[in-house]
Amino acid sequence: MFLERPAQILALIRRGTAVHGNLRQERFQSEKLINIGGRPVVMTSPREAKNLRPSGDSIRVLLAFTAIYLIWGSTYLAIRYAVETIPPLIVVGIRHTIAGTILLAWAWVRGYRPRREHWISGLIVGALFFLIGHGSLHWAEQYVATGLAALLIATEPMFILVLAWMMGQRRISRVSTLGLAVGVVGVGILTSADFGAKGSTLMGIVAVLVGSISWAAGVVLSPKLKLPSDALARTAVPLVCGAALVWIAAAASGEFHQLHWASISVRSIAGIAYLVVFGSIIAFTSYMWLLQRCPPTLVATHTYANPVVAILLGWLLASEPLTWRVIVACVAILGAVMLIRRGERNVDRLESAERAQRYESEISRPAVERAS
Repeated sequence: MFLERPAQILALIRRGTAVHGNLRQERFQSEKLINIGGRPVVMTSPREAKNLRPSGDSIRVLLAFTAIYLIWGSTYLAIRYAVETIPPLIVVGIRHTIAGTILLAWAWVRGYRPRREHWISGLIVGALFFLIGHGSLHWAEQYVATGLAALLIATEPMFILVLAWMMGQRRISRVSTLGLAVGVVGVGILTSADFGAKGSTLMGIVAVLVGSISWAAGVVLSPKLKLPSDALARTAVPLVCGAALVWIAAAASGEFHQLHWASISVRSIAGIAYLVVFGSIIAFTSYMWLLQRCPPTLVATHTYANPVVAILLGWLLASEPLTWRVIVACVAILGAVMLIRRGERNVDRLESAERAQRYESEISRPAVERAS
């Protein structure tokens, strides 16, 4: 499945679809919430322009896919460098305050104005995504390898499926059940050596899994909350709210007293700058841009690429061990995600067929019977 995606990307690049600037407002008139690679976004209806040069847009498509594949995969290593000499919650606070402020200002210029219910919903989503989700990940990377953290984060689709099923929002097909079983085996292989011992590494693994569950809960709950309908604002408001909660948590945990400006390394400064500029702004902008031009399933392939990139960069640049246990666990977890996604597509097709059948049954009933 994953090996087929590059051909699709190249086909899109050769086709060179683009959106003309004067259609910008029209894009945001028919938005819907979808989850792409575990990230909830409001995707607008893609429109194609006929008079733009395909070569220029082809280059942008290639660069955008490179961004979400490589940059998001490399953020795990950047987090590790940032938290070496800067307390983790402060790193999260700086990262999301800057990114959220920029995106909220952008949405404001486009005409968005926040309402009270937006801030309330933003606090809930911000707590799940950024305070617990990212906060636990940044804290854990003081003690666990970047590749291990990336693979554990890749379990998010498993938790999303289970939580949605528990809330009655989703069926679990046989294929998805097999995927969940394979994923549990993969996580067991990955963490078996560390769960046998006590210490910071074990706590780091637990923290990453807690963060993954929290992020999954945010994905499941966000459609039920009154978040902004504007795509940028729907991301910016939780970012700003989450950053505010992170700053409160940093103050309560004493991280401001742990911060020693003289001891901050150049590598930590570079790491946090990379997270803000590349991880939160460039990569996310590329991600949103791709959703307007490419099939969502194709954009979601970053879910498979990011852990592989994180493992390889950790091995090449941070001397993290690349063992057979890590490789087998990587194959198992990514295979589980593929099975779950295939099972979800099967469920979607089944539910669509059932809705169509109910509709046909309804319209085939006599008018008098329907009126009664």
